[in-house]
Amino acid sequence: MDLVLTIARKEIVDGLRDVRSVIAALFYALMGPLVVGLVSVTVSAKGTSGAAVLTSMIGIFTLVSAFVGGMNVAMDTIAGERERKSLLPLLLTAVPRERIVIGKWLAVNFFAVAGLIANLLGFAVVLAFSGTHSYGFRNLLAVGWSLFSLPLLAASIQLFISTASHTTKEAQTYLSLVVFAPMAIGMFMVFSSAGKYGWLNCLPLIGQQIQFQSLMNGRDNGLIQPAVVSGLTIALAMLLLIACTDRLQRDEILYGN
Repeated sequence: MDLVLTIARKEIVDGLRDVRSVIAALFYALMGPLVVGLVSVTVSAKGTSGAAVLTSMIGIFTLVSAFVGGMNVAMDTIAGERERKSLLPLLLTAVPRERIVIGKWLAVNFFAVAGLIANLLGFAVVLAFSGTHSYGFRNLLAVGWSLFSLPLLAASIQLFISTASHTTKEAQTYLSLVVFAPMAIGMFMVFSSAGKYGWLNCLPLIGQQIQFQSLMNGRDNGLIQPAVVSGLTIALAMLLLIACTDRLQRDEILYGN
């Protein structure tokens, strides 16, 4: 465990030193609250249609924020080190591959969770001042524990893409496309009637979006559905970490092919 924490601490420190990346991640995380705050000034939030527009926007931006916080760290932690030829010395040590993966995954999680927290706090401030929902802040806290499984999955996806990329530029291209996945899912759930199918509540990303929308609209999903979707999200994240560990054991990683 000490080796895992040492690797994670090293990656976190390196990530914090990249001030431009930290500022960019914070800006993307707070972009949602800024946009919703501006829209709430022009939209009649007291009406049903205005409140529905703002609620939909909050849900989409919240899903996206879980993916933007750790993106820069993920692309550098394996693809970047592979490009700089600094990954090979680490892999040649006696440290097990799974500990290397978990340590780097924890570092990406640190920034992903920080981005989600910044996003939720920003929305809490916007809702408090706009008066859009008198229950918005309480519901954000209630659904928060379900949402916090999303950064775990996002970090696993981003780390897997980083292990499959040969250069930082290649990883950046693919990771930028991944950010559109939660946005596309959020838009699909807003403009479709798929939410009426109860089994969708259990799917990662879709489940969080449906539950977030329900709670923001004043409906309570209870504890079972958030627990199920969180469990499945974490299970998928663990499977991706196993896939990352497998890739690091391949000859192409060692020889740079």
